[in-house]
Amino acid sequence: MSSPTIAADANQAAAAHEASKRKVWPGLALASAGAIAFSGKAIIVKLAYRYGVDAVTLITYRMLFALPMFLLLAWWAGRGKPALVRRDWMAVVGLGFTGYYLASFLDFAGLAYISAGLERLILYLNPTLVLAMGVVIFKRKVKARQLIALAVSYCGVMLVFGHEVTLQGSHVALGAGLVFASAVSYAVYLVYSGEEVQRLGALRLTGLATTVACVLCIVQFLVLRPMSALQVAPQVIWLSVLNATLCTFAPVLMVMMAIERIGATTAAQTGMIGPLSTILMGVVILGEPFTAWIAAGTVLVLAGIWLLAKWR
Repeated sequence: MSSPTIAADANQAAAAHEASKRKVWPGLALASAGAIAFSGKAIIVKLAYRYGVDAVTLITYRMLFALPMFLLLAWWAGRGKPALVRRDWMAVVGLGFTGYYLASFLDFAGLAYISAGLERLILYLNPTLVLAMGVVIFKRKVKARQLIALAVSYCGVMLVFGHEVTLQGSHVALGAGLVFASAVSYAVYLVYSGEEVQRLGALRLTGLATTVACVLCIVQFLVLRPMSALQVAPQVIWLSVLNATLCTFAPVLMVMMAIERIGATTAAQTGMIGPLSTILMGVVILGEPFTAWIAAGTVLVLAGIWLLAKWR
């Protein structure tokens, strides 16, 4: 092979490498921004609770402002595609109930009792719950090293949990239980959404399921609260608008766009920045304490999730 040919091949390889880098970096940036934006939800909820609003009213405002955006997303993603059949609608309603309505309500309720940092660490146990459900429901085998990864993550959460119980009292157990139930509910969504994602597409399913959740949250308010409960401080309104846009709708789009560019695995690993950003925002914005216990627990949780992703 002549020298000019070798040089041309080298130039082509270098150009391909640069093109690949240009494609990867936007994906990493989108995944990081989505993780940080979604993590901000806990901070906004904690700020709103300072104005005397309850979980039912707060989540209603969030879903009320998010509903038009997710309706638009469902319409846009469904253009030119076949109409949903009865089976699809049943799946959408079920997934919307577990993945977005129930998971969101339990999360909001739990945040009234625990710190934003502990909430994010508990929610980050989702991959471990999906693995456990695979074993229980689908009889999948789990390897010893996967159990080690699970143990590492749960030790981290228990470390932070024990520290908060010592400082704030037994009500932390109620809050942690509610948030853990939220994580379980969302894990159910993840386990059963795979087939519908293939049938409907990720964006269309997300738009439809979240629309269902928005309607359920509004109906829940109408059943449990008088209309006068909507009279809240102006700060709660603006925080809810921010929650619906920046911390709910925008992260969905950013993560989906990131997955298209870098794949689901890399996007999920990049999302490990989420708990770190929540803890940092909790310290800076909410004035939550940052101790060696929290740092150690965070390291253990992230290490366990990283090992689980690597060994799977």
